[in-house]
Amino acid sequence: MAMGIPRILIESALRIINELGGKALVLMEEVPEDEIPEVEVTVVIVGSSFDVDDGRVKRVSIPQNLDLDNVLNLLSAFLLEHNILREGESFVYVTRHTIGIKTVKKSLSAMRGFFAQNQNVLQRLLEIAIELSVEGREGTPVGTIFVIGDTRRVLRHSHQLIPNPFKGHRINVLDRDSKEIIKEFAQLDGAFVIREDGRISAAGRYLEVEPKVIDLMLPPGLGSRHIAAAGITKITKAMAISLSESGTIRIFKNGLMLLEYNPRIRY
Repeated sequence: MAMGIPRILIESALRIINELGGKALVLMEEVPEDEIPEVEVTVVIVGSSFDVDDGRVKRVSIPQNLDLDNVLNLLSAFLLEHNILREGESFVYVTRHTIGIKTVKKSLSAMRGFFAQNQNVLQRLLEIAIELSVEGREGTPVGTIFVIGDTRRVLRHSHQLIPNPFKGHRINVLDRDSKEIIKEFAQLDGAFVIREDGRISAAGRYLEVEPKVIDLMLPPGLGSRHIAAAGITKITKAMAISLSESGTIRIFKNGLMLLEYNPRIRY
C-alpha cells in the first residue's frame, strides 16, 4: 500500500483494538478488497462510496476537506446510527500517518438521523457550501441556507421572497452543470429548498420560524440565518446546511447543531 495506509499502521491499530476492547476499525482511505483485515470488529472505510449492506465492512462517504474533529464526529454518528457502537464505546481510526482513538460521547447521540439523508445530495451541498465559504461569489462573501428533505412541509412553513427561479425547471444538485447555477442563486436572500433526491424545488425562500415558540437549544451567539436553519429542522424532518458570510458552515437536524466548520480557519 505504497500510496495508501501502510500495513504496519493497520496491524498496530488491530493490536490497540485488542488491548483496549475497541468496537470498530475505521480506515480513513479506500483500501483494496484483499487488504481489508479479517477481524471480529466492524471495519469502516471512508471513501467515495456509501454502502452499509455488507455485514463485515461498511463504507461511508464524508467530505475529505472537513477538519479531523468533524470527520470523527460524523463517523461517530454513523457508527451510532447503525448500532455498531453505543455511547461510551470507542473506535480506532487510521490515516496514512496516524492512529487515533475516539470515544463516542453522549452529546453525539443528537446526530442520529444524519446518515438517513441521501448522502450523495448532502455531500454535494456540503462541498458547494465549502467552496462558497472559501471563494465567495466573484470575491464577495456569500451566506445562504440549503434545506434538504421533507419538502412539502418545508414549503408549508416558508414563503417566497422573490419569484421562484427554479419553478418549472428540473435542476438537480447532482447534475454536473448545477454547481455554478446554485452558486449564482446563493446570492439571493432566503433559502434553497431541495428534495431528498437532490432536485431543487425553490430558492429565495423565507423560512417561517419562531425561535421562542419552538424552544431551540442552540449555542449562544448564532445569527438569524443559523437560527432559521435550525428552526426549520425542528418543525420538519428536514436537514439544513447554513453558511454565514463569515464563512462558517453549520449543519442542523432535529433543531440541533450537528457540525460547525469554517474552511477559512486553519485548525
